[in-house]
Amino acid sequence: MKKITPIIWLCIVLCFIYIPILMLAVYSFTDATIVGADITAFSFDNYINLFANEELRGMIVGTVVLALVSATIATILGTLGAIGGFYSKKAGKRLLQSANQIPVVNADIVTGFSLCVLLIVLLGVNKDTFVPLGIGHVVLCAPFVYLSVLPKLKQMDNNLYEAALDLGATPAQALFKVVLPQLIPGILSGFILAITLSLDDYFITTYTKPSTFDTISTYVVNATKGGQTEIKTALWALSTLIFLIVVIVVIVMNVTSSKKKTEVNNEKI
Repeated sequence: MKKITPIIWLCIVLCFIYIPILMLAVYSFTDATIVGADITAFSFDNYINLFANEELRGMIVGTVVLALVSATIATILGTLGAIGGFYSKKAGKRLLQSANQIPVVNADIVTGFSLCVLLIVLLGVNKDTFVPLGIGHVVLCAPFVYLSVLPKLKQMDNNLYEAALDLGATPAQALFKVVLPQLIPGILSGFILAITLSLDDYFITTYTKPSTFDTISTYVVNATKGGQTEIKTALWALSTLIFLIVVIVVIVMNVTSSKKKTEVNNEKI
């Protein structure tokens, strides 16, 4: 019973997480207009409408571009922050780690409203320039990149950097040729996490986005308040595609990581 109980509990938790997503995926391939309604026929109309509707296409492309740009900037800043904090003295390291934890623990709605007041109200930044929106997403994502890179720094042999300096490398060369290659798995994980956070964010986007621009999260919320039925059902298809992409990315990352571990173990043997 001690062995079976944790397995049963895990299955129950997974069912609560994934059954709603699977139901949504199933209904995205039907002609039903409400989740839970009787299924009369299967159809690909929702997927056709998703890519045929110009408004939906523009919203998806804009969201992806925003996520890629903000995730790239956040990855650079988060990686540099993790490296700088790791090699700082104890006082500076503790201060930076504490400052990094605040955006992670803080509620998104507080961060979004604060950025709106600071950038748009106090500094007078034009909201239609996308600058507040971009800054908001970078502020959201960079701390999580920091947390993804920091464990790799702790796992790295500190003598590698010093050895590179002793062999004649400049600090910049040691950083780019010795330290950063060791951090690539953490940097990639942070980059993917940053993209996911940017795609998923609602509150910061709501307070900082231009009035004529919508991301997937803000568009979905507005559409569910009484939009067209075709739009709502097309969003079911969009949710299913996002879930499938995430599953594929996770599987690829795990398989790649397992292969690298196997290769390293074989080399040691």
